[in-house]
Amino acid sequence: MDTQIVIMAGGIGSRLWPASTPRMPKQFIDLLGVGKTLIQLTVDRFLPVCPIENFWVVTSARYVDIVREQLPGIPADQILAEPEPRNTAPCIAYACRKIAVRHPRANIIVTPADALVLKTDVFADTIRAALAFTDGSDAIVTIGIRPTRPETGYGYIHAEQARIGAIVKVSEFKEKPDLVTAKAYLEDGSYFWNAGIFVWNVQTISKELSVNAPGIWEMMDRIAPSFYTDGEPAALAEWFPLCEKISIDYAVMEKSRSIYVIAEDLGWSDLGSWGSIMTHLQADSEGNAVVGEDVRLFECKDCLVHVPGEKTVVIQGLEGYVVVEADRRLLVCRLSEEQRIKEFSQKNS
Repeated sequence: MDTQIVIMAGGIGSRLWPASTPRMPKQFIDLLGVGKTLIQLTVDRFLPVCPIENFWVVTSARYVDIVREQLPGIPADQILAEPEPRNTAPCIAYACRKIAVRHPRANIIVTPADALVLKTDVFADTIRAALAFTDGSDAIVTIGIRPTRPETGYGYIHAEQARIGAIVKVSEFKEKPDLVTAKAYLEDGSYFWNAGIFVWNVQTISKELSVNAPGIWEMMDRIAPSFYTDGEPAALAEWFPLCEKISIDYAVMEKSRSIYVIAEDLGWSDLGSWGSIMTHLQADSEGNAVVGEDVRLFECKDCLVHVPGEKTVVIQGLEGYVVVEADRRLLVCRLSEEQRIKEFSQKNS
């Protein structure tokens, strides 16, 4: 089986300011203090599935050098630079169309760059099962996450059957619910978090895009003759910005009749907020979580302090706060108000 992996790495992660900024977004940062960035952790969890030479990264032109530095094993012509962001459907269309030229029978996995998966062995087995299902078929398989709480911050996948570890037909995709609805989803058992990871073969996604997103596919028709030539950047700059700005969920997933899901408890998080990051850090007896070499807390409780490097940080008397320092920017904010961080960054950056 010819397996190719596409990592989408163009986002800016504005909810994790000040650590994540347009200059250095969250996928290229060691947010968990483990010595690896999120995109490096993403690559690591897929290496049991295929070698690094089969990886592709789609990112903004401004991040190409960062990708090359952090992932030197990925071939240079497999780091694809979007001239401007157009959401996930054009991003995926570009990568899959380019892969099709050299790998016409490939099975393709598409994944975000910035999520966390703790149960990596289960994850690899789940991906292998999805690949076996899509190889030679016209199915698309999404990876669902078995919910552990009534989460209102994630989209959901409704399956026809509540079966963990099995590949089952998708009934529909659901937007982020309110708390009452999320509780009902959890009790039902056939609703799973949408991880934004997709598996398909190259013929299937080509057909789906040509039928359900013909405008985007037409732009790929115009760009494709330049693939793997010196003229590719110019063709991309001319035609890619004309693609409709739309997610793959709206462009394909909600229209296709061949969508399946395989769901597991993977220890997954999209790490979309400081609160979610805090849940994956070891806390002290007072509920404080720290990333930093010399952080000293006195009479503090339920705080997250993220100040990596050799700085000495002393904090006294805070409860339920997030404190983040990065690149001469300092955030001190109640964790209960963290949904306003994007607003704060726009006013003060």
